[in-house]
Formats: sequence, structure tokens, C-alpha cells
Amino acid sequence: MKHYTSDARPAFREMVALAKTKPAPFEAILVWKLNRFARSRLDSAIYKKLLKDRGIRVISINEPMEDTPSGHMLEGVIETMDQFYSENMGEDIKRGLRESAKRGFYTGSKPPYGLHKVPVKDGNKTRYKLEPDLQDSTPYRVVRRIFDMALKDQGCKAIAKALNSESQRTGTGQPWGVTTVHKVLNNEAYSGILVLGGRPGHSAIHSGTEPVRVENA
Repeated sequence: MKHYTSDARPAFREMVALAKTKPAPFEAILVWKLNRFARSRLDSAIYKKLLKDRGIRVISINEPMEDTPSGHMLEGVIETMDQFYSENMGEDIKRGLRESAKRGFYTGSKPPYGLHKVPVKDGNKTRYKLEPDLQDSTPYRVVRRIFDMALKDQGCKAIAKALNSESQRTGTGQPWGVTTVHKVLNNEAYSGILVLGGRPGHSAIHSGTEPVRVENA
């Protein structure tokens, strides 16, 4: 599962940049809880040191701490526990997604172009299967056309050019390109195979965990 760093947040970066100006436009940063300030204990220590050097305090509304050695120790304990809880929850979520995928359920948010999610009752939960769009729908016809042209030895560039000449657009409303055509042709979902964590570009492919691959899903 992907872990985001604190400085990946645009508003956080803006706040830190303002703190570096002279004079800084604020003397303190208020957070609801300590775990809302930084994504990890390391990030917290780095940015709090930077802010402290500029006379700026980070104050937790729900976890008030004294500016004493014992207060600093308690703050570190709380942040360490928060990080443990966050990482442990991430592992639970990842494990749950893998179990669902092994049973043939689709765990992604947006289905591939030309396919749609169908809700399936699984006990007291609702899960999803992938099915093709209606045969008279534009996405269905476009996907079939892409594969038909590829079977006739037409390359991705030629296919994209043909689709664009007919004013066809991708699922995001963009013109077709070599990359988008290539992704369709290499997406195993179109042959009924569900893959989790094994697709090129997917963060899970670098995790060392064996990908889930279910045929006839």
C-alpha cells in the first residue's frame, strides 16, 4: 500500500513555506490531533524542529502537551502509537482487498473503459463484479474495434489515429493516444481475468507480495 509523505500535501508545503518567511505570519499551528500534522513520527520530528527554530509551536487541540521534557516524551509516545495504528490499519485494508480479489470481486474504484461494476450481495456486504457495457454502447464498440484492428496487425498509433478521426474519446474525454490504446490491449480484464497488484505502474508490484490473478472473474 502506498504511503504518502507529509510534504506531498500542497497546503502543508504552503504552510511550511510561509513559516520560512521573515517575519513568519503566525506564531503557532493548531491541529485537531497530533496525527493530523504529519504522516509519520520522522516527518513530525523534522518539521517541528524546522518550525521551532523559527519560534512557531504546533499545538494539538485535543491532546494538549506541556512544553517540558515529560511533555515532549508523551508527545513522542502518542505519535509513535498513531503511526503504528495507521500502518497496521493499512495492512488490514490491503489484506481485505486481496481476499476479495481472490474471490473474483473487483476492488478498484473506476472500472476499465467499456466495463462497469455490478453490485453483488456477499452476506451483509455489497461487493462488485466487472461486466461489459451494453453491446450497443459506444465504449463497448470502441473496445471491440481496438482489438479487431490489432488482430489485423494495425499498431497502436494507427488505431489511435483512426479513433480520433471519428471523434472518439477515452473514458476521461481525451483523444486516443498510443499509450491509452496500448493499455486497453494489455488489460487482462477484457479477457475476464482479474489482477490485483500485478499490473505495470501499480505500486503493489514493487511490494514483493505475489499479485492476485483470478481467471474467469
